[in-house]
Amino acid sequence: MKTKLALLVIAGLVGLPLASFAQAPSPAGEASSTAVTAAEVATAPSEGDTVLTAVSIDDQPLTDAIKILARMANINYLIDPKVAFGTPGPDGKILPQPNVSIRWEKVTPQQALEALLNNYSLQLVEDPRTHIYRITMRDPAAPDPLFTKVIQLRYAGPSNVLASVQSVLVDKRSKVVADPRTSQLVVVATEAELNGVDEMLAHLDTPTKQVLIEAKILETTVNPKTIKGVDWTGTLSGQQITFGNGITTGTTTSSRPGGSSTSLETLLGAGGVSLDTRKGFSPSTAFLNADGLNVMLSFLNSSDDTKVISEPRMVTLDNQKATIDVGLMYPIVNVQASTVQTTGGSQISYSNLTVNLDVTPRITADNFVEMKVQQSVLRLGPQFVSTVADQENKVDSFFTRKLETAVLIPSGNTLVMGGLISDELMNSNKKVPVLGDIPVLGYAFRRDSKSRNRANLIIFITPTIVQDGDFQPAKSTFLQASGQEEVSEEWSAWDSGKPKDWSNPDHVSSRQAVFNEDLVRPASGNHPAL
Repeated sequence: MKTKLALLVIAGLVGLPLASFAQAPSPAGEASSTAVTAAEVATAPSEGDTVLTAVSIDDQPLTDAIKILARMANINYLIDPKVAFGTPGPDGKILPQPNVSIRWEKVTPQQALEALLNNYSLQLVEDPRTHIYRITMRDPAAPDPLFTKVIQLRYAGPSNVLASVQSVLVDKRSKVVADPRTSQLVVVATEAELNGVDEMLAHLDTPTKQVLIEAKILETTVNPKTIKGVDWTGTLSGQQITFGNGITTGTTTSSRPGGSSTSLETLLGAGGVSLDTRKGFSPSTAFLNADGLNVMLSFLNSSDDTKVISEPRMVTLDNQKATIDVGLMYPIVNVQASTVQTTGGSQISYSNLTVNLDVTPRITADNFVEMKVQQSVLRLGPQFVSTVADQENKVDSFFTRKLETAVLIPSGNTLVMGGLISDELMNSNKKVPVLGDIPVLGYAFRRDSKSRNRANLIIFITPTIVQDGDFQPAKSTFLQASGQEEVSEEWSAWDSGKPKDWSNPDHVSSRQAVFNEDLVRPASGNHPAL
């Protein structure tokens, strides 16, 4: 019996809307059926976010206009009993309500409905559980309702636009939270503030422009050198004077009681002057052996011209620094002396003997690029000897050239910077005293050398703004390849330094090896017994 009653109740509930739908339309319903033009009738079943070509309502009651727009927006709604429009008054008569005449273009049905309600101090409030909207009177003193919106950023980082979004939120209840992991903003604000946030992000969340930096670093070095004359340094310096007959070898020791001993030694193959004391100290008994004659006759001119060219190219974001560093990491040994309380040791640090170029471009109006350029060159200089605690230490020195400037240049034009010149002059003179000062004849007893090291660094920088059409994506199957690369044959025995393995004539090199699945996977039906 209870089952039959339940079925009757369900059938009655289902039949109510069918019965009401089958009733003859009221005069208001007849009027509302003519309120929408033919173009809008075709789009009436669309979703609430579909933009309509045009919507027109002519002199219709407010409640009927709300009903038309709610159906077009697929919104289920209830009218709050406090709304007096179209409801019976205390005397049982229907309270008058305003008639609506509107014509709007390029709006969604929900936008049209909300605009109509706002015009009559009404608002649309959604129940989060049932998703049924309620149309109520708007309290002029009540604050605007808050809405939550999650905004996905496309190009800008959340931390970069967070301060700008917060400046739009004037209501104390509004707030914004950034999620760096997903590049999203969670905004809790009023409807007017959300519209302001959307408008601001439309200008800020845009692709950052890029700049192509093309640089050419050219360093010319000229090293002329001239050496002329006769160098007697090896002959007249560091000679060994020996006494005897000039042919004695070995060691001779003489001693007397109560006196000191004397040891003399004549070395074979050592340059020097040998004196024959047996025959006296006459010039005929002194001679210069062949090993001691060390004379250098020089008449040489040399000139070295070198060019060091580096042509880096890179793309960087607008207002982001690009760095070019080319050179050598020079090791420097730092030695710490040991004391009573500490043990000594050494540490190695590195100094950059490089050509460094830092460029920070910023795109301005009319396709101009403002560049901040920092350029430096570091070269190794001579060593200096310093004495600390009676210990000599060799200290490296460095030559440095640095340039820093800011320029404004049109895109695609070239900036030329130069003048970073280093010039070293060296003069060296060696002579035999007195003999080297004799006119004309003195050239045979002196040596003059001159050298010059002149380096000039010239830098060319061309910034070019990268346009959207400059990127042409190409389809790549690199990650879909099998991974087995084609390798060339091994070198022949004539060119290879690897000895041939004659014990294994059938040896296959690793470069020629091919994976054979049959060698590791048994054929079907031949599985070994477990």
